[in-house]
Amino acid sequence: MMAVAILATTAAHAQGKPGKGIRLWNLTTATISGFQLSPAGQNQWSSNLTLADKDKEVDHDERLRINGITPGRYDARVSYPDGRQCMVPNIEIRADAVFEIADRDLQDCKK
Repeated sequence: MMAVAILATTAAHAQGKPGKGIRLWNLTTATISGFQLSPAGQNQWSSNLTLADKDKEVDHDERLRINGITPGRYDARVSYPDGRQCMVPNIEIRADAVFEIADRDLQDCKK
């Protein structure tokens, strides 16, 4: 039985089945209520990716699975419940990896 499980796992990897996926780790000091990505420099924003979270927000130190995004370089638009919106340019996103956003990454914050 164990050999069957190992073969099934190996077959899934050979077929390109996803691992843990791409995840955002919110290391800012506040809860994120909006998170959008655009290919770097293209200003073509995704929908609000926080809506995939069970409570529609990403708390400090929480991770959010990001679906529908391929690895590459992206700009991020980060929104907060108080209406503040910030940019994070040129994030490298890798397959099956965690990328983090921290306060030091936030630029051009506006309310």
